[in-house]
Amino acid sequence: MDQWSNIINFLIYLAVTLPMIGLGLLFFTWTTPYNEFALIRHGAQDNDGTQAAAAKAAAYDLGGKLVGQTLVLASAVFHSVGLLDLVVWGLLGIAFQIVTFYLFEWFTPFKVVEEIPKGNVSVGMFSFFLSLATGILMASLISY
Repeated sequence: MDQWSNIINFLIYLAVTLPMIGLGLLFFTWTTPYNEFALIRHGAQDNDGTQAAAAKAAAYDLGGKLVGQTLVLASAVFHSVGLLDLVVWGLLGIAFQIVTFYLFEWFTPFKVVEEIPKGNVSVGMFSFFLSLATGILMASLISY
């Protein structure tokens, strides 16, 4: 019988975390002036490679935010005292990722929101690693 309560608990937490990941992706795409999913979708439709590079840059950028958010949620699941606690940490993780992106935008000598749609893959990769580092930091702060 104890196994069933573990399975139900797993399903409840899964039912909360998956929409939180989706919500994070939605907020991340709302806060940029370009459409990440459109860039990714149309990446293979260009003969000169510009759209392909923009698709890679956007995929790195958005993928990093996804990984960072997932790390925060994983830590929140492990350390939370309940579902509300998990949701609060998840929302803070989303906000922290967005703030980090715009701090990155502010501190760099170039405009990140201009470079990614132009296909600057290195900017997208750096954004990925920045989001990953942010997620690791936020996940460890939850346990503190």
